[in-house]
Amino acid sequence: MEPLFELAIRLPDSGSRDLLREVHRQLRSAILDGRLQPGARLPATRALALRLGISRNTMLAAYDLLLSEGYLLARPGAGTYVADTLPQSRRGRTARTAKGSAARRDPRLVPLNVPGADLAPTLQPQASRDDFRVGLPDIAAFPFDIWRRLSDRALRHLARKPADYADPQGQATLREAIARHVSFTRAVGCTADDIVVTAGAQQAFGLLARILVVPGRTVVAVEELFYPSLREALLAAGAKVVTVPTDTEGLCIDRIPPEARVICVTPSHQFPTGVAMSPQRRAALLAFARVRNAVVIEDDYDSEFRFAGRPLDALQTLDRAESVFYVGTFSKSLFPALRLGFVVAPPWARTALVRARELADWHGPVLGQEALAAFIAEGHLARHIRKMRKLYGARRTALIDALARHGEGRLEVIPSDAGLHLSAWLRGGTRADTVVERAAAAGITLPPLSRFALDPLAPDAPNGLAFGYGLIGESQIDGAIRRLVALL
Repeated sequence: MEPLFELAIRLPDSGSRDLLREVHRQLRSAILDGRLQPGARLPATRALALRLGISRNTMLAAYDLLLSEGYLLARPGAGTYVADTLPQSRRGRTARTAKGSAARRDPRLVPLNVPGADLAPTLQPQASRDDFRVGLPDIAAFPFDIWRRLSDRALRHLARKPADYADPQGQATLREAIARHVSFTRAVGCTADDIVVTAGAQQAFGLLARILVVPGRTVVAVEELFYPSLREALLAAGAKVVTVPTDTEGLCIDRIPPEARVICVTPSHQFPTGVAMSPQRRAALLAFARVRNAVVIEDDYDSEFRFAGRPLDALQTLDRAESVFYVGTFSKSLFPALRLGFVVAPPWARTALVRARELADWHGPVLGQEALAAFIAEGHLARHIRKMRKLYGARRTALIDALARHGEGRLEVIPSDAGLHLSAWLRGGTRADTVVERAAAAGITLPPLSRFALDPLAPDAPNGLAFGYGLIGESQIDGAIRRLVALL
């Protein structure tokens, strides 16, 4: 089949002697500026000449020139393609263009007014021998063969249905599966009608900010250290964001400003310190929300992985005033590329939340939702979590042992019973950002706790390190910590 070819070629006036030159120049320019990507197959000369209304000989001559210059590659019996390796002039032009683009800013762009946005933790792969980045699971043990089978089944089912848009609230099968899952694992009492499926927790934060924040007026309280993308979603919605200190029992409720109308917390595994909010603080927070007519956004991002202690009730479970929005995600328990999360919303807010989702992107990918619904309903999610809890538990133990063995007096572990990372305070006067820089040069990737502060560069920013164990092997941990402490 002839490739789709929508490139517009402007021909000179009829009878012009510049016809060949113009066809060659415009094809070459399309290759140089990336409109024709390396490896792209071009139409046959006869077909393209017919489309342009020119002779085939002219088209053959243009192709021959590009072939001789190295921009095209002829594959006998297969057609003509844009060369994978282009002339040096093209590579140099691309490099200069990229460098110039980085140095210039189009004045038409409105700057993103988010303090510290450039300090948000990168999720891009790093050239690192020992990777302690937080928030990323190990997908090597994920049963992709099962997922492929369930995806194929969902595709066959979809092929038998008439074409239509899906429910903005999410596929009913997935919402029912999530309701059963969170009821069993977190004692969150809800039905499928209470759930709104989102594209991960990040979209959930953006949608909640949209329906809860009045720009320039709503005060939102967040923990002293918190997920940077949550802050960005709130600031983008026009919220007045204030930070509230935390201690060994979690959020200090008596420090919440009385005018706060939205409080964002990670009570099961505070991000990034790992502290769990005590039962007394949970009760006090719900009482504050009830008296002040405020709402609570409960981010329960990785509590499936609990290794010690008794699980504490979710705020949503304890709530009797319909003030808690419970946010969950499958990025940590399964894999981030799935981009599926959910909100358990109070009845009074559900219609607005669904409408906000509809306006944002109408609905999420149906195939992924149906595959995940079957993955949960058939017990694969529960089995996978049990398997990964054992794997992560061994890594967590190795990390605690290594920090105690090599970091005594220099690294003080913050107690934590759950999640995919541990954090530690850095003692002895060395600044964490300096340690992180030195560690990166030595092939060790990890974030400083200051990265998760409202002002990461402030002199009083928390001085500590976070150690994720989703990406690093158990056998690597002791050596990595020993080398890290040597850098101190």
